[in-house]
Amino acid sequence: MRIAVIGSGIAGLASAWLLSRRHEVVLLEANDYLGGHTHTHAIHLRDRDYAVDTGFIVHNPAHYPLLTRLFAELRVPTRPTTMSFSVRNDGSGLEYNATSLDGLFCQRRNLVSPRFWGMLRDLRRFYREAPQLLQQPGPGPSLGDYLQQRGLGEAFRDDHLVPMASALWSSPAERILAFPARYLVQFMANHQMLQIAGRPQWRVVAGGSRRYIDALQRLWQVEVRLNAGVTSLRRDTQGIELVSGGQRERFDQAVLACHSDQALALLADPDERERDILGALRYQHNDTVLHTDARLLPQRRKAWAAWNAHVSAAQPDRCTVSYCMNLLQGIDAPEPLIVTLNRSEAIAPEKILRRLSYRHPVYDHASVAAQARKAEIQGRRRTWFAGAYWGWGFHEDGMRSAVEVANALGVAWPGTAASLPPTSAAAHAAASVAETT
Repeated sequence: MRIAVIGSGIAGLASAWLLSRRHEVVLLEANDYLGGHTHTHAIHLRDRDYAVDTGFIVHNPAHYPLLTRLFAELRVPTRPTTMSFSVRNDGSGLEYNATSLDGLFCQRRNLVSPRFWGMLRDLRRFYREAPQLLQQPGPGPSLGDYLQQRGLGEAFRDDHLVPMASALWSSPAERILAFPARYLVQFMANHQMLQIAGRPQWRVVAGGSRRYIDALQRLWQVEVRLNAGVTSLRRDTQGIELVSGGQRERFDQAVLACHSDQALALLADPDERERDILGALRYQHNDTVLHTDARLLPQRRKAWAAWNAHVSAAQPDRCTVSYCMNLLQGIDAPEPLIVTLNRSEAIAPEKILRRLSYRHPVYDHASVAAQARKAEIQGRRRTWFAGAYWGWGFHEDGMRSAVEVANALGVAWPGTAASLPPTSAAAHAAASVAETT
């Protein structure tokens, strides 16, 4: 078959790589580079060159088994990294690094602060009690409602849990509090985050995440088209008609590996289910800057961490994050290389190296309900939807969705069945592929 893959984030890259083993694949990307959120920049600083990531950064073998296997097959080298986490609250002046006792009490006043000790007490209580949510039927409460119902304090909410979740999902505080509590706890449980010790060893791609894309391109048989945005996709009894660059072209199948809202906008003939499901899976913009302004990190050097959450004094419901790439990627540079989201106005202009904009999924009860309906639209009328938005929005989720699509289109990746969920949409979609081929 001739298959169009639209979008070259991890879901599109993995879809094209797997499907090209048996089919003719054309990969269409609107940008001038492959990768989407896999975005490595060549930075020249004080007569030295550095490869700095601003999108996808970390993974671990336990919770990213498909991605880890991809890297192994491509022989892409990885190295261990730290996932240390800090919080700076400008309103209260609080700073701490949650990685060690010295960092936790880098402000010695925290030793005698009832509020701080209350935060730590509620943290342990949350770790102990939150898994009970996974045993309850139904969607359950929002995170904000759950915290209130359980009597968990403002310090734990505002100085730890919300900043941590905001950093993970690049989302403002009010959206985090609207997050389904059960969904958040399921993620934390799956990633061993509901425990103090025994957490997994995280890793980064040595030399920048872009290296796995370079390896893919050396090995696959895929026709790659950059600057080739698709403006329309129409289905008929004979196949798929795409419009890109004003040109019409025919395909047997199409994999929409772009964001859910982009996929819906491309469909010239969406049905009611596609409108309902894809329409409920929303996205938000995040302004992203790569820079060297150390003022965006905590004031105390002991508080510097790989992930640094910041709570604004003027807008306490606004939580932003700055990643210290020297720590995350193990970069030995004379200045801190920092990736900051949604706090661009605070960065000294002369310190800015790159300005970017990324989009991340918005999670609420409607989006979680829409995820559960994926099988209703997957594979119908020769159209497949792949993306990290079907899961928690991370690289492994995009990879998994691609493997499911490839399986349903007859291209199994040997040895990956154990890494797919038991109720995989591929099981349902495989039944519908006969009516589309």
